[in-house]
Amino acid sequence: MTTASRPRLLDALPSPGYDRMMEHSREVHFPRGTRIFEEGSSADRFWIIRSGTVLLDMHVPGRHAATLETLHSQDLIGWSWLFPPYTWHLGAGAVTAVGALEFDARPVRELCDEDPPFGKALNHCVAEIIGGRLQAARKRLLDLYGPQGSGPAP
Repeated sequence: MTTASRPRLLDALPSPGYDRMMEHSREVHFPRGTRIFEEGSSADRFWIIRSGTVLLDMHVPGRHAATLETLHSQDLIGWSWLFPPYTWHLGAGAVTAVGALEFDARPVRELCDEDPPFGKALNHCVAEIIGGRLQAARKRLLDLYGPQGSGPAP
């Protein structure tokens, strides 16, 4: 992989660890309508979207899955692979044809353990993504359920 095609969200990773991490990646494609993973299943890989759109959803008993977030190019699909018990907290599906860089989670976790500065940088990167998604979810909940006028100022 060339420097020009390095995913933005991995820019903060130290080069030696980044290069070793890329050894555990491959290009994949998901046709439109493909379920990438299901909530509760084993989180043994993760992806960085190159092209296309992915929806994250959550099972709602007796109803259709609730869409929680839409992901696009350069976004990370999945963080459950990084934390025990390594099961998906959400589901994901391809809304359009998706091209992505897929990583094998186990060797990436092992690399994090073997190279603490790299592990710290990767964990920090993923934590920032989780934090941003949590803030976005809070804003959506406030818009839906907060008192009138409690959402963002016009």
